[in-house]
Amino acid sequence: MPDLSTIVAEIAATMRAETARGTVADYIPELRRVSPDRFGIAVVTRDGEEIVGGDADEPFSIQSISKVFTLTLALGRVGDGLWKRVGREPSGDPFNSIVQLEHERGIPRNPFINAGAIAVTDVLLSGNRPREALGEILRFIRFVAEDEAIAIDEAVARSERETGFLNASLANYMRAFGVVQGQVEHVLGVYFHHCAIAMSCRHLARAGRYLAFNGRIPSLEAGIITPDRARRINALMLTCGHYDGSGDFAFSVGLPGKSGVGGGVLAVAPGTVSIAVWSPGLDAKGNSLLGRIALERLARAMQWSVFG
Repeated sequence: MPDLSTIVAEIAATMRAETARGTVADYIPELRRVSPDRFGIAVVTRDGEEIVGGDADEPFSIQSISKVFTLTLALGRVGDGLWKRVGREPSGDPFNSIVQLEHERGIPRNPFINAGAIAVTDVLLSGNRPREALGEILRFIRFVAEDEAIAIDEAVARSERETGFLNASLANYMRAFGVVQGQVEHVLGVYFHHCAIAMSCRHLARAGRYLAFNGRIPSLEAGIITPDRARRINALMLTCGHYDGSGDFAFSVGLPGKSGVGGGVLAVAPGTVSIAVWSPGLDAKGNSLLGRIALERLARAMQWSVFG
């Protein structure tokens, strides 16, 4: 088996030298400011070893990767009752599409498209004030990432709120069908803020360990969720984690993963490692261009595909 440290270093060097880097998200003004030249990668093993390369310690806006953590918390709160309000199927449409909501009476296809994540956020807000719901999300992420300094980038949250008209349409449409039950402005406020959490690749790879290791963080001897729930979240990441590019990601990388328009990707090789990559330039589907390429090279070199 190739040496993991060598492979990670080679990938980081190759990705930093790439000239075709995709396009930085420009519909959120604060994300437009991020340099497309950045690239980071971090891999965390079962025994807690951290192998990093490039800009692995530079915080970035995790955006939709936060949906993995809010889904985990919502399942902990309402269990399989969540699936009465959110589906488990790939969307086949852009992450912010309203088309399917019109055909399916306000039920979003899965928890990783915007509509689904807004519905999940509504579950977390139920019975709580917005500040309390955000506090729960932050406490969980800080715990699994082992860093109390992780915080929300308020400038990004404000930028999302000022430009989030389509998300407001999605939330109001679901409210009309009773899928969203709380005050729309409160639900959106929490949603925009958890998408604006800033983490580094090192933070993110640590945070994904419970998904890589059957719901546990071995080095902390901490059980986070049941093995069955970890497998189910991983299944959703594999089939839905990259919006309408999920099939291509499964085909080329072969690992459960969740992307965000900040350019990050969280991926896991179940039983082996948790991985995070970051490159701000996106492809046409809204996923990190170099992030996918880097993960494909890493999975192929280390023979980590879930398909054998």
